[in-house]
Amino acid sequence: MVVTDESPSPSLSLDEFQSALQRLGRSVVTASQVARVLECSHAEASERLAALADAGRIASADVSDDPVVWYPLDIEALSSREHRILFPERREVVVEHPRQFTRAQLAQFAHLVDSSGDAYIYRIREEDVWQAPYDHLEDLLRTMRDVLPERSPHLEEWVERQWGRAHKFTLATHEDGYTVLRAASDDLMGNVALQRLDQGEHVRAPISDSEVWVASERVGEIKRILYDAGYPVQDDRELESGDPLDIEVELDLREYQRSWVERFESAHSGVFVGPPGSGKTVAAMGAMAAVGGETLVLVPSRDLAGQWHEELLTHTSLSRDQIGEYHGGEKNIRPVTVATYQTAGMDRHRSLFDDREWGLIVYDEVHHVPSNVFRRSADLQAKHRLGLSATPIREDDREADIFTLIGPPIGTDWAALFDAGFVAEPEVEIRYVPWADEYARNEYVSSHGHERRQVAATNPAKVEAVRTLLEDHVGSKVLIFADYLDQGEALSKALDLPFVSGEMRHRRRQVLFDEFRTDRRDTLIISRVGDEGIDLPNAEVAIVASGLGGSRRQGAQRAGRTMRPVGSALMYVLATRGTNEEDFARQQLRHLAGKGIRVTERDAPQVEPVVDPSEEDAQGSDEDAPTDGIGGTDTSDETDTSDTPTDGDGDE
Repeated sequence: MVVTDESPSPSLSLDEFQSALQRLGRSVVTASQVARVLECSHAEASERLAALADAGRIASADVSDDPVVWYPLDIEALSSREHRILFPERREVVVEHPRQFTRAQLAQFAHLVDSSGDAYIYRIREEDVWQAPYDHLEDLLRTMRDVLPERSPHLEEWVERQWGRAHKFTLATHEDGYTVLRAASDDLMGNVALQRLDQGEHVRAPISDSEVWVASERVGEIKRILYDAGYPVQDDRELESGDPLDIEVELDLREYQRSWVERFESAHSGVFVGPPGSGKTVAAMGAMAAVGGETLVLVPSRDLAGQWHEELLTHTSLSRDQIGEYHGGEKNIRPVTVATYQTAGMDRHRSLFDDREWGLIVYDEVHHVPSNVFRRSADLQAKHRLGLSATPIREDDREADIFTLIGPPIGTDWAALFDAGFVAEPEVEIRYVPWADEYARNEYVSSHGHERRQVAATNPAKVEAVRTLLEDHVGSKVLIFADYLDQGEALSKALDLPFVSGEMRHRRRQVLFDEFRTDRRDTLIISRVGDEGIDLPNAEVAIVASGLGGSRRQGAQRAGRTMRPVGSALMYVLATRGTNEEDFARQQLRHLAGKGIRVTERDAPQVEPVVDPSEEDAQGSDEDAPTDGIGGTDTSDETDTSDTPTDGDGDE
């Protein structure tokens, strides 16, 4: 910057000064150092620093070597200020005290590795670039430049290469109707695709040096093979629309929902990704109307199937005889059919797929698709495919399967929806609970593996911690989550509240859910059956007494029970102090932190022992209690005690 004698020096703001301190990594600086950061002369830097000092915003001190150094008056404010550091060679970003905007922007193209303490560590992986929700490379680079502390040509060149890799192979429909795989070059086709794809099974015949005819029924496998080779495939086929069905959505879509539907129409497939309460189901109805064909909706449980049925009746022009359900409770195939994954994956129900010309397959809670039992339904690659999920993450790191089998992510940054008031940003707190007594602590110390985790999760002191929170939120609608049946039953007995679990008959569960929705009941204790999809829109507080040992998806789902357009949104996660539950709790909430949600921590007050050891012995051990899985974990979605054989959620 060149400043003439006639031009006054531009003023220096406190924010610019603090940014200079961060870039230099120092708490005190000289005028020479500031001049390098501001790209101005030493004299101009001195003048601007002096003006800021005269305004009472910073201070200076004489030292022997410069002779003046400058420093902020409020060192504490500086220490709590956001500080971003880029390590381009490692493709990592470390952010101290990150703001919501920063976390939300980084989540668009980076993976949150660690969020313990005040520092968040993000890593930019190949798949993060491949799956970044942008139509053009420049849009992605613009977001990176907005949020990263400095430009890195090395990093941007790497991102550009990865973006290019994701556009090297394309699937298209030949004018004669068969499926074609096209490569960006002859070399890529010969040395990448044909080296990995099986002749005859995947590849039918060559068309040219860069094009081959491929088996349409093997498209899912072809995509996965090339993805594993580092080349995601762009799917530009003309997908089937199925038998025509006129559907009108009888409510106005929000602007971002319309944008989702437009992007889906362009790509023919994809995954709507947004926070709970953002209206993914309504947007899916918009996609159904856009396709205009008969639709199969796949869901993880009968509860959710019934909910979809009612939503379709309420918000679309479909009549009751146009909507069917297909699961262990009933088996009616209609132009729009809602089926459970379990039923759809069974050999004896393959007619569900084969006997009707579906135009669209909707995968609700799409993170289930990579599980072996659910992948059967993903074979329908010739149809329009739409996934829905607030949390398309898996603890086995197989979320790539979701985008390979279904389609690319289509979504809106969570922070934007919070700021616009469409969804309430939750206040999330990890509350550390002391042991009820030495007996409970000693039981933890002497146990190992899963048993140790269960002892920490079911710490009897959590009963009083839950009671305290309920007293703090009298009059609020509260959901209390307990993954262990014996803990849920203990809470139910102590608090005189119903415990909804997989052991409860389906009809009774529906009655309790309905009472909660209609404000006839303020509080429910609920097992894992409440994690996914069940619409309890007026919940204001979620209390997690125990969870899935750090499952990030579960943490986001449970926070999502309170994330609605109006009212407060509070979530408390109870963790036993001094146990591995502390780490599990932080890990479970990592995904929320990455989406721009602030997570705080505090200690619960010491409580008196809740359960007498002799009373525990009289009641029997954990092995005597009914369980839904190993060690008492409630893993079932649903149990039907009728004469119909059950499988998982009560489906045949």
